Amino acid sequence: MPTDPTLTLAQWFSPAFPVGGFHFSHGLEWAITTHRVTDKPSLQNWIEDLLLHGSAHNDALLIAAAFHAPPESLPELDATARALAASRERRLEAAEMGTAFARITGDLLGAQFPAFTYPVAIGHAAKRAALPIEPTLQFYLQSVVTNLASVGMRLIPIGQTHGQQIIAALSDCCHRIAADTASGDLDALGASAFMSDIASMNHETQYSRIFRT
Repeated sequence: MPTDPTLTLAQWFSPAFPVGGFHFSHGLEWAITTHRVTDKPSLQNWIEDLLLHGSAHNDALLIAAAFHAPPESLPELDATARALAASRERRLEAAEMGTAFARITGDLLGAQFPAFTYPVAIGHAAKRAALPIEPTLQFYLQSVVTNLASVGMRLIPIGQTHGQQIIAALSDCCHRIAADTASGDLDALGASAFMSDIASMNHETQYSRIFRT
């Protein structure tokens, strides 16, 4: 792997990194299908709520907690991550992406990593690779924004320019959340982006769909 942390993180969170993120919409497909997200402003608001008040914020805390935790406590932290999944599909998303991430980063680092959920796997691998925690969180959060903006570009649809404007507009938010969550203080866990949780539940029974979540 590249020795430069920025290049390593760019590789880990690139769409080309084989974790299968493009399969998942995190419930956004249902929100678009039911006209709750219909344009650039509503898509940006939806993603920003996840960053500030929803699963993305919790995932950042879990990444940082896994980064700081002793290895023997990681299974318990992983159980917490699974318990926080608001629906069966959210749990599927976290587990499958985590398994894929652990496999490929383990191969790259010449180690064997447990198949933790995605945020716990990221934090553990970042610690093993001696990466700094704040940039790791920044790259992760930006990848969340990018993936969901891509869902909106395909399904609403909005243009490529509008999608890139959303990603740029939320970059400062990603930096702020990375700084706020870098300690991994699990007392700050909690989410109030309830519509996103409901969307992920309803997506399970959606008749016609493109994404797995």
